[in-house]
Amino acid sequence: MITLLDTFLRTLETTLPVFVMVFLGIGLRRIGWIDQPFINTASALVFKATLPTLVFLSIIRADLDATLNPPLLGFYLVATLVSFGLVWLWATRRIPHQDRGVYVQGAFRGNCGIVGLALAANLYGDYGLSAGGLLLGLVIVTYNTLSVAVLLAYHPEKSMNLASTARDIARNPLIIAVLVALPVAASGIALPDWVMTSGNYFASLTLPLALLCIGATISLKSLRTESGPALGSSFWKMVLLPAGCTLAAWLAGFEGQELGLMFLFFASPTAAASFVMVKALGGNARMAANIIALTTLAASLTITLGVFLLQSFGVA
Repeated sequence: MITLLDTFLRTLETTLPVFVMVFLGIGLRRIGWIDQPFINTASALVFKATLPTLVFLSIIRADLDATLNPPLLGFYLVATLVSFGLVWLWATRRIPHQDRGVYVQGAFRGNCGIVGLALAANLYGDYGLSAGGLLLGLVIVTYNTLSVAVLLAYHPEKSMNLASTARDIARNPLIIAVLVALPVAASGIALPDWVMTSGNYFASLTLPLALLCIGATISLKSLRTESGPALGSSFWKMVLLPAGCTLAAWLAGFEGQELGLMFLFFASPTAAASFVMVKALGGNARMAANIIALTTLAASLTITLGVFLLQSFGVA
């Protein structure tokens, strides 16, 4: 008979390796073994090459009949849009005008491409990678579009340019990886073994490098000196939205791997890319960095607890 302790230990085996790498990144940065040039180079390598390779390989190995799930994709899209609307409505009543865009983006935009995908792979293996890769394509388009919209809505000088936004999304390496992988997977084309092996070597760099870089970018000093509305945005991101969206998914009939995958994506900490976008648009970059740090540190507890509860109740 499986006890609650067994379930909790199995949950830790899933989540701890991911967050240990994040905390290693914090430690390595503090002792000087990782510096900003390394972070910049490694982050660019992950975003442009290793992560797209990982997504491509996971999809072409997948059984699309099992992993291409329109109801799951549709529900996630609706849940994201509703979450976005609720946070924006709250921000208009509680948050200073100039910080609303940063607050809203931090509250809904999760790091699904790294943390969510890593946890999905640990928990569900090949299904987690392949189904997560397909869901990631939807996430990239949705998150980027909504983030640009809300940030520009509160920018004093700039306005949203639909053409440039669409162009940036179309050029996203992860979107390209998904679009290239789908016809390859559907056609049943088998790549040579040496190509798959080499690709696996290259793709295996993704999660360790990305998680180390996330940890290395966290500024504990900044958290101690200034948090402000970042705490509220982080609470939305790590508690209110994951709990509400996962409950809604369960009530809608999702369970098992589908429910677990959506929870991991809903509960992922705020994406590091949100800081880059805020910085580029001249927003409150310190607040954006604090939200990323708070949600990343909190995720080790909230995601572990969430997975434990879902498995204890036998729904994921």
